[in-house]
Amino acid sequence: MAVSRYTRDTIIKNGSTLRTATAFRMVRNAVRTGKIRTRTITLRGYARLDTLAGQYYGDGRYWWVIAAASGIGWGMQIPAGTNIKIPDIGQVVSLIT
Repeated sequence: MAVSRYTRDTIIKNGSTLRTATAFRMVRNAVRTGKIRTRTITLRGYARLDTLAGQYYGDGRYWWVIAAASGIGWGMQIPAGTNIKIPDIGQVVSLIT
């Protein structure tokens, strides 16, 4: 049986374990309801979410934050012309920790 690479991903929230999928939903909902500030960019060419996370947050491991905010799902390479939401990472960290 194959094991998803996300199965063991966890984040610590208030001393307890928060699964990445739960954090993903929390970020998506917070962006949707305006609880987290975002900036929107339109990709000029193909881009990888981990590369964008590295550019905007200094850490490619936050790619899932951009995916959640943008409603992308788990895709890594995004085509040109796609509108991407870049959430305020400080607000994201406050939300999930």
